[in-house]
Amino acid sequence: MQRSRLGLFGGTFDPPHLGHVAALEAAIASGRFDRILVTVAGDPYRKSLEYSVSPAALRFAMAEAAFGHLPLTEVSRIEIERSGPSYTIDTVRAFQDEAESIDLIMGADLAPSLPTWHEADELRTLVTIGIVPRPGQPVEYPEGWNCYEIPMEPVDLSSSFIRHEGQDSVDLAKFLPKSVIPLYQPTAR
Repeated sequence: MQRSRLGLFGGTFDPPHLGHVAALEAAIASGRFDRILVTVAGDPYRKSLEYSVSPAALRFAMAEAAFGHLPLTEVSRIEIERSGPSYTIDTVRAFQDEAESIDLIMGADLAPSLPTWHEADELRTLVTIGIVPRPGQPVEYPEGWNCYEIPMEPVDLSSSFIRHEGQDSVDLAKFLPKSVIPLYQPTAR
């Protein structure tokens, strides 16, 4: 089996939005990857402390609708099928033997928190971090982590904004891929 340059783009995707699509398109265009797995968190333990997260099956279906058509990209059930909290280190370990390299693709707003992640010391030795710029957020590389910036124009959009502000279908068309809109259930919280 040929080992590949693997990108992991993980998240809650509640809902997946056009900013996520732009980040994936930029990662694909970078030429750094043979394959990108979108990993939908089964138990997004940090997010579930903040709000009532949509069921994993719905978030997976929305991610499939948003990203399934992108080249090199596959939406994975690995974190949904694993019981307990969704830890990135467990997903990285699952693909270690088949990947030449593993990069985590994440927004600049998330990168500074890497040292607080579950088993961060080991995770730091196993991955490279591809950071997507976010508006108003400087791209900072956490100390001791191997990082680079994925070039793209920052997109000013977040899932939390959509959950709180984008409630009617006219607004949703500005924020979500058209294929996601029929699946999104903003009132099912």
